[in-house]
Amino acid sequence: METVAALIDGFNRCVGKVVSWLVLTMVLVQFGVVLARYVFGTGDLWAQESIVYMHGFLFMLAAAYTLSEDGHVRVDIFYRSASLRYRAIVNLVGALFLLIPVSITILIASWNYVASSWRILEGSMESSGIPGVFLLKTAIPVFGVMMAAQGVVMILRSFMVLTGRAAATPAPQTLPH
Repeated sequence: METVAALIDGFNRCVGKVVSWLVLTMVLVQFGVVLARYVFGTGDLWAQESIVYMHGFLFMLAAAYTLSEDGHVRVDIFYRSASLRYRAIVNLVGALFLLIPVSITILIASWNYVASSWRILEGSMESSGIPGVFLLKTAIPVFGVMMAAQGVVMILRSFMVLTGRAAATPAPQTLPH
């Protein structure tokens, strides 16, 4: 079980770390767009659209990595100080009844939408824009798969804690107020 969890975790972390570089790239491209517009009086549609693409890829493809690092927003009034067993139960129930069903729903609901985009190799609405909207839309079902897989990791690790086979990660650290 731990091997499967480690493989999924490793893949999601690798993807997350790679796409995290899009943050720096987005900042630099946005700086260039602003500089070009206000200093040189010119613009580049590809650069402007690339910011949207990078933001979309970053949000969709780094979500599972963020979940693996326990970085998603959580109302943890009770969770933070709860026992290891209680946290494992919350994670197990949340993954089984919320995370995986929603992820599968996203995957199924987006499939025809993305397939249609691929059939016509959908491009930008602008004639000189990026001709790769179909690639951006592909991030939607990939998001669903990666999140469902991370849900499987949560289930496996919770099950291992509940059966006494492994200790879970410590309670999430909170930022000082």
